[in-house]
Amino acid sequence: MIHQIGQIMLYVNDQEVAARFWTEKIGFVLVKDEENHGMRIIEIAPAKDVQTSFVLHNKAMIAQMQPELNLGTPSIMFYATDVEALYEEFKAKGITVGDLITIPAGKLFNFADDENNYFALIEKAL
Repeated sequence: MIHQIGQIMLYVNDQEVAARFWTEKIGFVLVKDEENHGMRIIEIAPAKDVQTSFVLHNKAMIAQMQPELNLGTPSIMFYATDVEALYEEFKAKGITVGDLITIPAGKLFNFADDENNYFALIEKAL
């Protein structure tokens, strides 16, 4: 029985740039940075104690190992509080953001990382 989402694998062109984006601009923390059988594995998360994390994989290396894989970015929705403040913070940091909108489910906006992969963020109480 599946009981939890453990990791979301993001296939990126430049692991260093991606790790800096998520840690320095978005505020994630580095959970792990290690070599495993010649592959660099970088794990990041919103905080050390969360159950789900991102693993940043080298897209070219994965494509060579498994050419049949679709290496596009998954559509990921983040839950957050005070979305308006995050929107202004992201803009101030030079992060590409879409319009801040309000839908019945709450306030939300999209943002892009340094490789133009888009993600969504919606306001949801803890």
